[in-house]
Amino acid sequence: MRDDSYHAVIVGGGLVGASLALALARTGRKVALLEAGEPDQQALDQGWDARIYAVSPANRRFLESLAAWPEMARVGTIAAMDVRGDAGGRIQFSARDAGAEALAWIAENRWMLAALWRRLRECDIELICGARASSLATSAKEARLTLEDGRALRAELLVGADGANSWVRGQLGLAASVKPYGQSGVVANFSCEKPHGGVARQWFTGDSVLAWLPMAGNRISMVWSTSDPDALLQLSPEALAERVAAAGGHELGAFATLTPAAAFPLRLIQPEAVAAERVALIGDAAHTVHPLAGQGVNLGFQDAAQLAELLKGEPDCGDWMLLRRYQRQRKEAVMTMQLGCDSLYRLFHARAPGLSWLRNTGLSLTNCLTPLKRQFARQAIGY
Repeated sequence: MRDDSYHAVIVGGGLVGASLALALARTGRKVALLEAGEPDQQALDQGWDARIYAVSPANRRFLESLAAWPEMARVGTIAAMDVRGDAGGRIQFSARDAGAEALAWIAENRWMLAALWRRLRECDIELICGARASSLATSAKEARLTLEDGRALRAELLVGADGANSWVRGQLGLAASVKPYGQSGVVANFSCEKPHGGVARQWFTGDSVLAWLPMAGNRISMVWSTSDPDALLQLSPEALAERVAAAGGHELGAFATLTPAAAFPLRLIQPEAVAAERVALIGDAAHTVHPLAGQGVNLGFQDAAQLAELLKGEPDCGDWMLLRRYQRQRKEAVMTMQLGCDSLYRLFHARAPGLSWLRNTGLSLTNCLTPLKRQFARQAIGY
């Protein structure tokens, strides 16, 4: 007779959910991972992925511990950052300021996901693909997830890793504060004429934020937070390349478009709780942040790493006191990042008289203060 009971059932097989499944399975837990789709290995031959992430040193170590770090041939290194204000302000810092090998590594979503799923298939994890959940119920002893095909999964712990529009969060009735920024993040990849030198470049223009992130080889990934995404989406590949290169003063010479531009809405999501009876939320289901600091996926990986560490050796994965401890542990880090990104966004979009001079002077002054700049570098890598 089939046993559909588990220590943990994870809903959502994206980067964060997959990493948690591997981390829990490594400690001997019986784990099921529910994913409506499944990564297509053939998609790896389809060129460069416009969806990229800046992975911090701590999270690279986490993925390496799971044997799920992608091939280095597809990974770029951020050795330094160069941030410009809208009126001449500037701050530059490097990995050396933090005593680190790199500030972050730039990896494509498709290749990271492929590395994780390759490991999932090698491990003793039940992968339930192409199926969707229809209902969720919890009791003091277990969570029960019913699938559309009628199958019922029982678990000590159910984890929602199903994104910003989390079905699990909705089933729990957890209210979430959603603050639209009135902007979209436009992403695309380019080859560049001049070497990027491993420098991540960012411009605050007053009404938008433009970032160039160094990919492997002579390539960069653009993330442009703007209130007028159509102005970029409607351009031809040639016109888009010139527009993006010109916005950065042609610092890297001429560009050639590698991937079509795509856009996603920017929102700040803050659920009232990330733990409930027999349920925990991780990743974008638990929080989102403005992408100007590139820390969204890093917060998610740390959710997975800390939850797995907390449950290690515990007799009951869904014990309420453990889940409350997880919520407390993650609250400060998440709120600090959300508040920091939100405040920076507000600061560089505010129009009050004299504020432009003040914020740009602050940037340049910080650039001259070595201890403060060192702290910025350490925060950039998640220390």
